[in-house]
Amino acid sequence: MNVMERHKFVVGLLVQQNRATVAELARATGASEMTIRRDLEVLESRGALRRVRGGAVSNLPGGVEPPYAVRAMSGSRAKERLARTVVGLLTDGETVALDTGTTAVAVAKAMAGRRLTVAPLSLHAAFALSGHPGIQLVMPGGQVRAEELSFHGDTPVRTLQELCFDTFVLGCCGVDPVQGATAYDLDDVQVKRAAVAAAQRVVLVATADKLGRTALGRICPIEQVTLVVTDAPADSPVVDALRDRGVDVLHPAPEEDGERPETESGRGRPGMMPG
Repeated sequence: MNVMERHKFVVGLLVQQNRATVAELARATGASEMTIRRDLEVLESRGALRRVRGGAVSNLPGGVEPPYAVRAMSGSRAKERLARTVVGLLTDGETVALDTGTTAVAVAKAMAGRRLTVAPLSLHAAFALSGHPGIQLVMPGGQVRAEELSFHGDTPVRTLQELCFDTFVLGCCGVDPVQGATAYDLDDVQVKRAAVAAAQRVVLVATADKLGRTALGRICPIEQVTLVVTDAPADSPVVDALRDRGVDVLHPAPEEDGERPETESGRGRPGMMPG
């Protein structure tokens, strides 16, 4: 295993069993105990775990959003596929509000070579966009949440209320057919709500693990979402329930054959609004 693979393995194991010893992790990864101790030190600095005598325990309680650095370690290929699908829905010249989170950063990176006006709701996304010459950045301002680097407070809400976007790319902590789109941080929820209200369409992008999950703060009812982009199985109960509530669901094209993604209803295609 390389360093990233070891870190993912350690975090995943601790989520499953809460505690592991240095010796156990060394045997499982094939690394030396000295290397594992260094890994634990790095992961503790990122908020992913707490070191204890002889090993580590999980620092990720249920019902709480995992730290940004931990989320950034997982599902990178899936997020890249989702990001390419989302960017394929955008037309050059559009105005786009781009949400916070690791999937939104993948979307920002996928915007390379496009000509768009983008208002990122976090500095992580802004940094990713700043290297794209065709992107015009509009910064909403306000206070910045530590580590997440998301904007919060009255300033970004007031700024978004004065703007009109073609599309809001919404990331969330959970999406449920009944509860709608939800997030853990209540300050973030207020900014996301303002972006939803300012956009003509809302494209919600979520990895499969977000479907059926509900976090504390409600962003918007599912009826305000135009389209859900997800890698969840097309025949999953949550996807079926979303379709029953009139929401189109778009899946990334299979990597092996490069097919163009289609909405569950068959009405939409990249670059066009669902009918």
